[in-house]
Amino acid sequence: MTENEEFLYTYLNNASPTGFEASGQQIWLDYIRPFVDTHFTDNYGTAVGVINPEAEYKVVIEAHADEISWFVNYITAEGYIYVRRNGGSDHMIAPSMRVNIHTADKIVSGVFGWPAIHTRKEGKEETPTLDNIFIDVGARSKDEVEKMGIHVGCVATFKDELIELNHKFYSGRALDNRIGGYMIAQVAKRIHESGLKLPFGLYIVNAVQEEIGLRGAQMIAAKIKPNLAVITDVCHDTTAPMYSKVASGDLTAGKGPVLTYGASVHKKLLDLIVDSANKRTIGFQRAAASKSTGTDTDAFAYSNEGVPSALISLPLKYMHTTVETASKDDIENVIALILGFLEDLDPGFDFKYIS
Repeated sequence: MTENEEFLYTYLNNASPTGFEASGQQIWLDYIRPFVDTHFTDNYGTAVGVINPEAEYKVVIEAHADEISWFVNYITAEGYIYVRRNGGSDHMIAPSMRVNIHTADKIVSGVFGWPAIHTRKEGKEETPTLDNIFIDVGARSKDEVEKMGIHVGCVATFKDELIELNHKFYSGRALDNRIGGYMIAQVAKRIHESGLKLPFGLYIVNAVQEEIGLRGAQMIAAKIKPNLAVITDVCHDTTAPMYSKVASGDLTAGKGPVLTYGASVHKKLLDLIVDSANKRTIGFQRAAASKSTGTDTDAFAYSNEGVPSALISLPLKYMHTTVETASKDDIENVIALILGFLEDLDPGFDFKYIS
């Protein structure tokens, strides 16, 4: 396994629930530190590596570090644990899943239980909802649960690790969007290894709390005050069964990065990214956003009186499950496209639509 792969597996397999990203951020910072001139964090845990920190012109490349999870919300007298969402966690996939409950000093194993098929009446079966899914930690009372260190507010994450499919795909939990953190770290590494001299300051940003409303990006955009921002996140591969191309577009994992058109995406910046892709024959796909992209792009775009921002997405199968699946080729091409754009960028470019 290469050094890059070791980082990828360590980083992806680590749990970084929204609001509790510190351990993952430390892994990310430890990896990126040799490739940047300096780094800093903010009060809520967003981590930033900086190349050319003295430069007046500031460019951000960004991903978000947090993953969806569950909060312990209620412990019954019999020792069963009911939960509420921390981000967009999917109640439909919970039954029979293994979980890690993160306490103050240890991780406690648990499972989402579900009634056996023998006890359910065909045609009248209940479906999983937030009201009926529950975690079993092997306790027989609330007191026993609490003696394990579990209390209301503890976070639970699904217990799954990164695997490969057919040597072409990575599959696991939290590719949304720690795979983005991996990709921007690789951009920083390649800049360092190639000796590329950038005529601007580059801020490699791994933001927290995207899954609950782009909160980390809002905070760090106000702190950095960048001149432009390129965001990477994930979007839906719509080729798998039960996806609607009419609703979500025609996007395929393995056919290249997805470039999104929308109000918060600055068209002149997007055109530069398209030019960089075409110059290097990097294949890409297009998507359209309606009111907003739903990503940190929106937070940067509407910060600081307006920051030209664009979104480069990685097509992903089965988003917000434990088997999120992305193409290795796409990951490489997102890295190459961001790097190529940075090589081409002229900090004197006028992004105003009307001069």
